[in-house]
Amino acid sequence: MSLGMFSLDGRVAAVTGAASGLGLAMAEALAWAGAHVALLDIDEAGLERAADAIRASGGKTETARLDVSDRAAIRTVIDGIADRHGRLDTVIANAGVTAGPGYRTEIGQINAVDDKVWDRVLGINLSGVFVTMQAAAKHMKRQRAGRIVAVASVAGLKSEVMCGYAYTATKAAVVNLVRQAAMEMAEYNVMVNGIAPGPFRTNIAGGRIKDPEIEAEFASMVPLGRIATTEEIKGLTLLLSSPASSFMTGTTIPIDGGIMAK
Repeated sequence: MSLGMFSLDGRVAAVTGAASGLGLAMAEALAWAGAHVALLDIDEAGLERAADAIRASGGKTETARLDVSDRAAIRTVIDGIADRHGRLDTVIANAGVTAGPGYRTEIGQINAVDDKVWDRVLGINLSGVFVTMQAAAKHMKRQRAGRIVAVASVAGLKSEVMCGYAYTATKAAVVNLVRQAAMEMAEYNVMVNGIAPGPFRTNIAGGRIKDPEIEAEFASMVPLGRIATTEEIKGLTLLLSSPASSFMTGTTIPIDGGIMAK
């Protein structure tokens, strides 16, 4: 089957937070389309399971342990991928963490936000995403082509009672990072876009959303009446990572079951 403009044959990609959840689904989509995909995550055991699954389905992949709160490590790992393969075509800055509950609970209210939690979430969700984009941009500028995709959230586009302050703040910042980087990178033919997921069934916050009561609460906010499976991120990932998005840059696209239309 020919994938045409969605084909990634011969291309090299990297995905942070790729051991599970959305990151793994994104990596699977890229591998299915023909890319050699570097899976990057702090979870070494999860990385090996993810790589084995991709290889079992015929995909090409490699792994590297990466803590995205370590800026030097991000640069070293991304540089290593580009140097080994002689190119770097798609980088997805996906790794992120929760900031705890939103303001509907006392511990999530603004006066209760813990300094350590705030700093940790900013270090991963904002600085980690920025440095991943920065490291990718260096190589893509040189080759005058590429795709950078940053994972934000609908909580970065609107207020969200279920999400903590640091999470909403960092995801909103990612949306503007995408705009800023897209303007700079346009002359190099590098497309920079964001994905803003609504509620998906993942392991973030220890998989709290998989609890039936929590899942029902999130589902009640979604016009489609349910939360998404990780498989449902794959189509948009492939669009933004492939030649099919050749005239798309600087935008963050919600994939949210209609939340942003309310």
